[in-house]
Amino acid sequence: MSRLLEKPNIAMSIKSTGSQLSSTMTTASATLSADLDDVDTSRTQLSPSETSGVVLVPATTITPNVTVTPMRQKIDQVVISLISGAAAGALAKTVIAPLDRTKINFQIRNDVPFSFRASLRYLQNTYANEGVLALWRGNSATMARIVPYAAIQFTAHEQWRRILHVDKDGTNTKGRRFLAGSLAGITSQSLTYPLDLARARMAVTDRYTGYRTLRQVFTKIWVEEGPRTLFRGYWATVLGVIPYAGTSFFTYETLKREYYEVVGNNKPNTLVSLAFGAAAGAAGQTASYPLDIVRRRMQTMRVNTAGGDRYPTILETLVKIYREEGIKNGFYKGLSMNWIKGPIAVGISFSTYDLIKAWLTELANLRRVEK
Repeated sequence: MSRLLEKPNIAMSIKSTGSQLSSTMTTASATLSADLDDVDTSRTQLSPSETSGVVLVPATTITPNVTVTPMRQKIDQVVISLISGAAAGALAKTVIAPLDRTKINFQIRNDVPFSFRASLRYLQNTYANEGVLALWRGNSATMARIVPYAAIQFTAHEQWRRILHVDKDGTNTKGRRFLAGSLAGITSQSLTYPLDLARARMAVTDRYTGYRTLRQVFTKIWVEEGPRTLFRGYWATVLGVIPYAGTSFFTYETLKREYYEVVGNNKPNTLVSLAFGAAAGAAGQTASYPLDIVRRRMQTMRVNTAGGDRYPTILETLVKIYREEGIKNGFYKGLSMNWIKGPIAVGISFSTYDLIKAWLTELANLRRVEK
């Protein structure tokens, strides 16, 4: 009975609140329908101002981020180093090509002592018998080698400096500075060694009895001596490039650091860079010269008809040179010529690299600003 009596109360409650509920539902439905209309309208139709706003936002926010990403900057730095290194190496080697050919011809012979008078006589005889261009014989092979060699060496040096944290945050890490230079030399020498051997072969032969072209060098060696010959003298070269490249880069970077501490300018002018590079070249050549003699003897063993000797291994070559020629006339034969051409070549190479790199970096920055 009580439950039956409660039903009118429920009905009265519903009836009394019905007007409020209906009005609330009406308001909610009206609001929902208005929101849905707004959504549909925004999906199907946009005002011109809204359309232009949607299109312009990606263009103004995404494009600058693409041009200044760290990966893009690293790629630009590598490309700039490759171009600068290639140009620096090509210019330096072309300037000293006649002196380089003269030095190699005395290095591989044990029957002719070296002197400035003898070197001048060699240059005169070459000019008289074969013409002035003969002084640059083998320079095509030199360019084929030095362009990738120098490009890889300078670029590798930049990367090894970054990996080893050389002089990071103002620290003075001399050991890492030397190691970065040595690793850069090993990297570039390993990737271009057959071209170095071909250059040596062309330098010690004439165009009538030797090799006419760089392609002929590789073809004759492959057929007559086997492909392993292309890497004869490689380990002597690697052992020599460790002190040579390490000392050269170490000396040059150290002199630049001392110059900055004294003068306060971290970008020395061209003449100062040439002087620093010359000092670096003289130090590097002196430190590695005996192994340079060894590798030239091993590289030109089959074509050196004047000597007729065999130099199968590094140790046997060292012993043979020491017994037959001694230390001064054997291991340092032609070093005085290297003290002339080495500083010139390294000075031109380092200063040209810094100059072209600075110019290309500035050009790249200007292009980013314009964009």
